[in-house]
Amino acid sequence: MSRYQWITLALALAVAACFIGVGVAISERSWLGVVVGIVGAIVLMGLGFTYKRKHMR
Repeated sequence: MSRYQWITLALALAVAACFIGVGVAISERSWLGVVVGIVGAIVLMGLGFTYKRKHMR
């Protein structure tokens, strides 16, 4: 696996962890946790798309 694949895998796992955290926050009725998880997932997905576009050129 190349370095590019390791970084994209790590970003994908981090986004999945954020969505799992949103599920846990919903079950705990923590709206702050839901918001933090969603914002974190959006930021990490944006980083992943930016990284992909930068390295596909």
